[in-house]
Amino acid sequence: MTTIAGIPVGRLGFGLMGFTSRPVVTQDEQAFATMKKAIELGATFFNSGEFYGFADPTDNLSLVNRFFARYPEYADKVCLSVKGAFNLKTYSADGSPEGVRASVMNIKKYLGDAKKLDLFECARVDPKVPIETTISALQEMVDEGLISGISLSEVGAATIRRAAAVATISVVEIEFSMSCTDALENGVLTTCAELNIPVAPYSPLGRGLLSGKIRSVNDIAKGDFVAHLDQFSAENLPENVKLADAVKEIADKLDMTPAQLALAWIMKHEERFPGLTLIPIPGATTVERVVENLSEVKFLPDEYFESLNKIIKSKQIKGVRYSAGAEALLWA
Repeated sequence: MTTIAGIPVGRLGFGLMGFTSRPVVTQDEQAFATMKKAIELGATFFNSGEFYGFADPTDNLSLVNRFFARYPEYADKVCLSVKGAFNLKTYSADGSPEGVRASVMNIKKYLGDAKKLDLFECARVDPKVPIETTISALQEMVDEGLISGISLSEVGAATIRRAAAVATISVVEIEFSMSCTDALENGVLTTCAELNIPVAPYSPLGRGLLSGKIRSVNDIAKGDFVAHLDQFSAENLPENVKLADAVKEIADKLDMTPAQLALAWIMKHEERFPGLTLIPIPGATTVERVVENLSEVKFLPDEYFESLNKIIKSKQIKGVRYSAGAEALLWA
């Protein structure tokens, strides 16, 4: 078991975004039951965001506050990482000392006394501010006791090294899955393994593609964030479903669900990158889905792992991950 910010966390974590970022917000009783089940199954690394709300950007933080206010016995058992310092109106990152401090204080305001802000991470690297300046400002807040640690999001290998030279980096959060394999080639996994920094892959199920939840544009709810992504367009999605179909064929052979196979494929890379710790953070809004996703990660035999790698190369995902403007901030 890995310890982050002084808190033991399981092999898998839990992404909270889906509760509040969609047109239909998950009601508290259902959300609380799902969060409790995740903790019971050992997923004690929770990931939230200052802007993870559909109606109100801070709805996710308010949900977290209500959960821990009702269940204070879980507060010290969960390591909470929150992304911030990103303006969705201007679609720009703010890594200035003033910007990150304002973001931290805003997050803490919504969390209240119910839960400590264990880790803070800038959602994207601010190209206008040296990463050393941003990390130094965050380290000051660690020293003040405002946060327990610092994590990074969507960063390149060189940035990770520069940040780690200034302060201890607790976690690096990146997109990594069978539908997003950039980290295998850009040095991020190698760097984190070398520096002993755990990696938290977000969207490990390809935003519903790999699990089979989304097979056509008709499966995407109106107003859902996914509807705006290039890979889920009417043109690209039919091509990308071919990867999901191939994944399901192998999952059936191994008596796994596609989601379980997607997570097992990610975890298999701990064998390929000695020293690497991976903590995938799949999201879910129901207890049933949490039980499926967060069950014990099954062993993936080498021959099936290699078969999947060949499939991934032959059925490459069509379309970029985000919009053209957002793409410029990836792997910064």
